[in-house]
Amino acid sequence: MARRWVVGNWKMVRAQPTVPEWLQSAAQQPTRAGVDVSVAVPAPYVFLAQQLLQGSSLAWGAQDVSWDEEGAHTGEVSATMLAESGCSIVLVGHSERRLRFGETDAQVTAKASRARAAGIRPIVCVGELAAERRAGKAESVVGAQIEALLVGLHGDLSGISIAYEPIWAIGTGVAAAPEEAAAMHGFIRHQLGGSATSTPLLYGGSVSAENAAQLMSLPDIDGVLVGGGSLRTESFFAICDAAARCVGV
Repeated sequence: MARRWVVGNWKMVRAQPTVPEWLQSAAQQPTRAGVDVSVAVPAPYVFLAQQLLQGSSLAWGAQDVSWDEEGAHTGEVSATMLAESGCSIVLVGHSERRLRFGETDAQVTAKASRARAAGIRPIVCVGELAAERRAGKAESVVGAQIEALLVGLHGDLSGISIAYEPIWAIGTGVAAAPEEAAAMHGFIRHQLGGSATSTPLLYGGSVSAENAAQLMSLPDIDGVLVGGGSLRTESFFAICDAAARCVGV
């Protein structure tokens, strides 16, 4: 796949030095040919992102979405609401949601379906724990997550991206070794079957300006999901520059 994708995830952390300044600086960034850049902000900042990023080269989105369309679901945000706020992407099934809030594969699939129906690209996150990798179960764990998505969506992954995020690499500063990342992305690509060529595969887990180019030069890695490295514009757009150098690789 010739294009590259860079997605920032602020999690529940404010961008530095301030959210408006980050967004205003981002709005002035030039378009990078062949690179799709977006940022998933906390829900209270979605409207601010819409105000400050409208018409820029940077797209915006959310970090979660409800599997319900509407109703008495206090605290939830629907895909339609996100679409009305100009969101073009949403993270679904991030490991922190799966582990801390008990999200199941079925719920993750339902969220992805809702988002896609509203015209928003879901970025479905998959990954394994350190103990599962040590036990030689990494592929079976990730494979089961992918299989649940394929079955739930009847094999149609159009308009969906997948982010492989080894849970043991998130926030640790230690990314997966190149051979580990390449092997898992190749495994996922193979499992996708007919959807393999049209589904962008991203890597997430301690992505930095220093390792981004190497990661995106590996087979089957089309982009990166960036956590801490997205909080400052300097580091985030250095990663975007790295992506631009990898277009067509």
